[in-house]
Amino acid sequence: MSLELFAHNQQAYEAVTQMLALTGKAAVVHPTGTGKSFIGFRLCADYPNARICWLSPSEYIVRTQLENLRAAAHGWAPENIRFYTYAKLSQMGADALAEIRPDLIILDEFHRCGAQQWGAGVRALLRLNRDARVLGLSATAIRYLDNQRNMVKELFDDHIASELSLGEAIVRGILPAPKYVLTVYDYEKRYNDYRARILRSKSAAVRDKAERELESLRRALDQADGLDEIFAKHMDPNGKYLVFCSSLHHLQQMRRRVSQWFAKVDPKPQVYTAYSADAGAKAAFSAFKQDASKHLKLLFTIDMLNEGIHVDHLSGVVLFRPTVSPIVFKQQIGRALSASGQRAPVIFDVVNNIDTICAISAVEQEMQLAVSDYRSLGIPGYVVQERFRVVDELGDVRALFERLNETLTASWDTMYACASSYFAAHGDLNVPKRWQTPEGYSLGSWVYTQRRVYAGELYGTLSPERIAKLEQIGMIWDSAKDLAWRRYYAAAAAYWERNGNLVIPAKYKTPEGLRLGAWLANLRTYRKSGLRSSYLSKQRIEALDRIGMVWEVADYLWEQYFDACMQYVRENGNLQVPTDYVSKAGFRLGSWLRRQKLLRQGKLPGTPPSPEQISRLDALGMQWDGRYEQAFRNGVQHLKDFCAERGCADVPVSYAAPDGYRLGRWLDRQRQAQIRGKLSPERKKDLERLGVTWKEKPGVSCEPRVHG
Repeated sequence: MSLELFAHNQQAYEAVTQMLALTGKAAVVHPTGTGKSFIGFRLCADYPNARICWLSPSEYIVRTQLENLRAAAHGWAPENIRFYTYAKLSQMGADALAEIRPDLIILDEFHRCGAQQWGAGVRALLRLNRDARVLGLSATAIRYLDNQRNMVKELFDDHIASELSLGEAIVRGILPAPKYVLTVYDYEKRYNDYRARILRSKSAAVRDKAERELESLRRALDQADGLDEIFAKHMDPNGKYLVFCSSLHHLQQMRRRVSQWFAKVDPKPQVYTAYSADAGAKAAFSAFKQDASKHLKLLFTIDMLNEGIHVDHLSGVVLFRPTVSPIVFKQQIGRALSASGQRAPVIFDVVNNIDTICAISAVEQEMQLAVSDYRSLGIPGYVVQERFRVVDELGDVRALFERLNETLTASWDTMYACASSYFAAHGDLNVPKRWQTPEGYSLGSWVYTQRRVYAGELYGTLSPERIAKLEQIGMIWDSAKDLAWRRYYAAAAAYWERNGNLVIPAKYKTPEGLRLGAWLANLRTYRKSGLRSSYLSKQRIEALDRIGMVWEVADYLWEQYFDACMQYVRENGNLQVPTDYVSKAGFRLGSWLRRQKLLRQGKLPGTPPSPEQISRLDALGMQWDGRYEQAFRNGVQHLKDFCAERGCADVPVSYAAPDGYRLGRWLDRQRQAQIRGKLSPERKKDLERLGVTWKEKPGVSCEPRVHG
């Protein structure tokens, strides 16, 4: 079977085969949607006699890739691959690993091999098969939340056969250039905020001018299209769209607005919800993918940015989640891009991400660099599209807001004079952010803005002369928040030095009284939601990573307990952990496993284990049923053994199985429960299928069957 590849993947494939022949290792780093898994499948097709071990983060990703392969290859699928998840590999003993004996190892989403437990399994497999060739596939080589570890360097000795950025893929026409629609849904709130500022102004001249600007703004807003009109203008009534939200509460709020915002596109849209903590996410996502109805399809999601989450022919995404990270931005819009797509997806930015410009410019810069490189190399034919279209639906309104803001903000010289007066009275410029002068000027906000401009966090002009003038009146460029940051960071570093981790209870205080636990909890919230990005900057995230910051405490603790589960299975051969069991490392493993069961059953508040976590526990032999359900199943199994041996279910009350199990008494208890109406219909049917009758025959038993 010869598998045809896209031109860019054919080039990558040829580079892979050459590099594997020379070094035995090769990595392919291509963005989502470019079909990089087909490079691995092509190797399987071209080398049908090779034993291939394909490792992946989840079975779901593998199934999705095989579905895509069969659709593209007319039903063909390779027969020389043994698929394993990284979790399964990490649980295999030396004998099981030795049986794999691959000629080629494919590490799909290879950046995930940096995880402690998964990485250990991969390293063990590589040590046992040093002659096997290794191919890695991923959209990124960097583990951004793990001290920026470069997994190409760690796993492949920097042997990259092919690397392609998202911007480069768009320039070459491999991925379609999206249409970026700018609009904002909270202008009413901003309008009311400005009206309140005008009422607080103590300058009659400023107030009069601002009121005229506000009236112009009101008229412009009255004439501007609302979200319903903008969605109707740019959305396909039969299209599929991902709607990104920042939290479960936010998602629920946004879902309640569906009839208000999307009715002009489709009065009866098909609405789905999927996020990682939702037990029904897999079914919802599958239904969304398969939905071919003549309706608008919307999938509301929080964090579905994981590998393998891809929908063919997705029409676009709606960003209700503030995004300042170029990485997150590219992950979000990457869901809508596909090398097999026929039309440009639409990106709806309804939270003003344009103001954080880095989100958009990250891709634009990659595109500009690619265009420049291709032309300088004399291959301008690679340049198919130089930019993606940005449609600003509320540009006039945005300009009016800027004019109003300028009206309410005094000139720099005026505010400097106010700052000089404050310094003369107080001896410093530590002005509270909400402090106003007797004339109504917001001096605290102005000083705060100067610091942000100086730090490069805001666009503005601050000449050396102005910097010198401010320093003459005591300006300290570190804000109070910056000083607090350094203080808390030093405390966090000291804690890490003493304890080796930053998994700190939220109520923890340092001996000096710093609420270090609450501070770290807030940082995790900022990171997950995208809020306070000016405070939690990229540099500060990197600094925290260097001292062992754990951004997902729940996941971190879950992995710690899972490691303890594996250790228990190694020592005991099963996962039947007593409720009061505590491991040598101090993990209350029995209580934790009981909590996982109750969370899954919805009997405890909290996030239930994800499908992947359930699968990993299942692989260890997890018994999700309660003690009574297990006891019933044990009795049924003994009854099955009895029936197989005797050919009937007439068990005397005094009968005990060969292992000592008192089957007769157990069955008698089931009969008594049936008489009292306490036996559930399901259990009653299970027993009747084995031939149980509800009239006791205590002295009668069928004879054992004679074989042979």
